[in-house]
Amino acid sequence: MTCYRPLGAEWRLACTAPGAATRPDELSDTLDWIGAPVPGTAAQALRAAGRWIEAEPAPLHEKDIWYRTNFPGSGRRVLRFNGLATLAEVWLNGRSILVSDNMFLAEEIEVDLEGENELFVAFRSLDAELARRKGRARWRTALVANNALRHVRTTLLGHMTGWQPPIHAVGPWRSIDILEPAGPLQLRAADVRATLDGADGVVEVTLQVVSRGGTPPVHLEVGGKSEPLRWTGEDRLEGRLRLRDVRKWWPHTHGEPFLYPARVLVGEIEIDLGRIGFRSIEIDLGSDGRGFGFRINGQSVFARGACWSAADLVTLAADRTVLLPWLQQARDCHMNMIRVAGTMTYESDDFFALCDELGILVWHDFMFASMDYPIGDPAFRASVEREAQQFISRARSHPSLALLCGGSEIAQQAAMLGLPPTLWSSPLYDEILPGIANSLCPDVPYLAQSPEGGDLPFRTDAGVSHYYGVGAYRRPLEDARRAGVRFASECLALANTGAGLPQASEMIPHDRGADWDFVAVRDHYLGQLYGVDAARARAEDSAHYLRLARAVSGEVMEAVVAEWRRPASPCEGALVWMLKDLGPGPGWGVIDWTGVPKLAWHALRRAFRPIQVVLSDEGLNGLDVHVINDTAAPLRARLLLICLQAGDVVTMRRECEVELPAHGARTLSTAEIIGSFFDVTYAYRFGAPALDVAAVTLSDASTGARLAEAAHYPLGRAGLAHDPGLSATLEQDETGWSVVVQATRFAPCIQVEAPGHRGAEEGFFLLPGERRRMVLVPTGEREGRPTGQIVSVAPQRDRTASVRFS
Repeated sequence: MTCYRPLGAEWRLACTAPGAATRPDELSDTLDWIGAPVPGTAAQALRAAGRWIEAEPAPLHEKDIWYRTNFPGSGRRVLRFNGLATLAEVWLNGRSILVSDNMFLAEEIEVDLEGENELFVAFRSLDAELARRKGRARWRTALVANNALRHVRTTLLGHMTGWQPPIHAVGPWRSIDILEPAGPLQLRAADVRATLDGADGVVEVTLQVVSRGGTPPVHLEVGGKSEPLRWTGEDRLEGRLRLRDVRKWWPHTHGEPFLYPARVLVGEIEIDLGRIGFRSIEIDLGSDGRGFGFRINGQSVFARGACWSAADLVTLAADRTVLLPWLQQARDCHMNMIRVAGTMTYESDDFFALCDELGILVWHDFMFASMDYPIGDPAFRASVEREAQQFISRARSHPSLALLCGGSEIAQQAAMLGLPPTLWSSPLYDEILPGIANSLCPDVPYLAQSPEGGDLPFRTDAGVSHYYGVGAYRRPLEDARRAGVRFASECLALANTGAGLPQASEMIPHDRGADWDFVAVRDHYLGQLYGVDAARARAEDSAHYLRLARAVSGEVMEAVVAEWRRPASPCEGALVWMLKDLGPGPGWGVIDWTGVPKLAWHALRRAFRPIQVVLSDEGLNGLDVHVINDTAAPLRARLLLICLQAGDVVTMRRECEVELPAHGARTLSTAEIIGSFFDVTYAYRFGAPALDVAAVTLSDASTGARLAEAAHYPLGRAGLAHDPGLSATLEQDETGWSVVVQATRFAPCIQVEAPGHRGAEEGFFLLPGERRRMVLVPTGEREGRPTGQIVSVAPQRDRTASVRFS
């Protein structure tokens, strides 16, 4: 029961030249005011009025932008501004009540209302402010064009050239609320902390309340147990509750993300405190002290997921309705971690609550990245300290919060400029932020910055790295093992192509100052993996080229993650750059900007499975089969190894049973499975190859249900030179439409091409004679009976097979 409500029934917006009015009474009577949502952004309001378009965003930082509203009320009240982007001044009834220069700060102001009230908020031109900023940094950033941004506490979204459209964050991007009197006891702020003490859960609560009936008895209730809270002031309650033998919260890949409802009872009045979870988190540095891995509740967890940007770049909305589809797709992809990088914004309470429910760990940077921040400026330091305190205070109650990180690529930027180690460090992330984090949230690990470790901050074989060896730097797939990656908090940036034909106006991501883009990176792997000349393929058959482009980035991701999930690998985590696109086109996201998963998402869904089988080519030692069981239950499964020639000639077939404990893994060599020599990797090359594909399937020993599968191509993907013999039948039941697809021979990389629909699962292979039902998911583009085709994509255009359905 909160006593805050949104302020103002109707907000209006108007734009002026920088400095045209210093106060509301200086505004011109001829200004054109338009409706504006709050919370919301100026871009959002202008777009709704038809004065701004996302495809060609007009700059907003060159203007002053004014908001105003009227509201009733009398007497003493509190106004709360939860986020003003970025240089803002607030007037109430003609009097200035707040000046803010940090979009990440929430401000509470006590005011006296006069019956009918008028509120103005002016957002000053950021361009004009940056032009006035003086003072040289120790080094200049390559991330953004204007190094003066280091002085201002604003998001870098919209400023990172080549990353996304220049959509500028201006306006009341978080809510503006008023504290209203109602009832005998109302909650103003709650601090709820849940920790593990052995097998017990301990809940500590501090409540800031508004009481109009003295100090009545108040009880905290969690998990059926109740404890009284004590009044430690006329508006403050504190208490502690212990639950014996609690159920622990787990990331969903390793157990159940169990949550306990928490509430406060004041007689018949109930105040909901949300849901809490109990878990422990530690960082395991490995036996050599150079590693980095998460231990949740004492269990090592391979962290896999993606880096987050924002649910909507225009609105910056972060409520449950907007966030749920994206985070649900992350969970459906078997991701158990999301990283919010320092280039974005602090995420909302709804974001953390959803990650709690879905069992997704959150690695959250403070909003610092790739710049030499002026931490010696007392005002800047004080603002940063408040920013960190506010963020941690609201995030620390969530069991999903797994790591606090000082920022992104700060020391890396300095080191890559060739500067000495003395310039890599800063009191900001070495002293100030860890001091606040350890004081307010000692049970959550802190990392100074990402990447970090080794004699260079970006060394891959120590600590945390941003690994783009496979990816941006176009290294061969073998580099994923050679680099000795311990934890990749960013990796595998590729231009991931979605469904449909890209438009000429769509943006291709690239790093600022680079003479190449990430489509060139993807095309490099088309040549390396498929033996395809991308430029020629694009010119001769653009449709075939796009099918290959969709497939190859997913295959690269799947292969690298498979390498890192081997039991013998030193790697303990991989977070792909990124979950969703920042705009239209072949972006870094594995989900396009409209919310449709790409083939890369399907590849990661396979690679991230809690129960998984992966293959690794060990050269003269043959093929290793790695079976992984991350779940909390033991596994008993049937393993099938089948070697094929010409798509349907079985040259080797073996089956065996595999048993694994909960959270267990095992590696078997093909020699162990087969029981004799068989050149599965075609490493010895005695005569003609006996196979062109080796496939492994893992099935539940009791039900026969398929759990996982993997394939290896000893002659490369171009070695597949047969027609798979596809057939497809469209079917409908009470749940919707599906296609039953079958192949007479081995069929690689099955894709769906159906306007208005996508496959719930794509990119998999079919064994000879195998039938699979593909559920068709509507995308909202077209209604009615689906029509389209099922495609098995091969490097050679004449070996790519398709079959229509209608």
